[in-house]
Amino acid sequence: MEDLEKLKYPIGHFECPEDITNAHIEQWILDLETLPNRLTSLVNDFSETQLDTPYREGGWTVRQVIHHMADSHHHSYTRFKWALTENRPLIKVYEEKLWSELIDAKTAPISLSLSYLTALHAKLVYMCKRLTPEDLKKSYIHPEGNVNVSVAENIGKYAWHSNHHFAHIKTLAQRKAW
Repeated sequence: MEDLEKLKYPIGHFECPEDITNAHIEQWILDLETLPNRLTSLVNDFSETQLDTPYREGGWTVRQVIHHMADSHHHSYTRFKWALTENRPLIKVYEEKLWSELIDAKTAPISLSLSYLTALHAKLVYMCKRLTPEDLKKSYIHPEGNVNVSVAENIGKYAWHSNHHFAHIKTLAQRKAW
């Protein structure tokens, strides 16, 4: 049996650099910018059966992963806006596992979330490319542990999140020789 940790975290866990450089920000923005096309190209020819295949035993299906990415990145975009317009706001978390069990996550066409990710990432990237050094220092408070998350770190988290879930689908496709 394959190592469960490697299946859950094919690119490892997110590790935020202590000193976030312009090079980090530029690479993370590029990852966000290219995700919609990379993801669409990867899954465009998947059959319904492939879309309904879990990326690992007990894990979400490809369809659920794609819809989760749209839901999660929607939340992230809102968190960026809050951090940029309020003084260290306390954000609201959502129950992503329960959201993944809703009817849309389990059955809706992936084209809905792929189109949404394309539009959302275009707006997000447009904004991120124009952030000032002062903007990057702004932050929100995550209620799980009262963790302070800077705008710069959030860019990195969602670049990682993009690549993390992309890798779930890509490694599944490789294992199944799709």
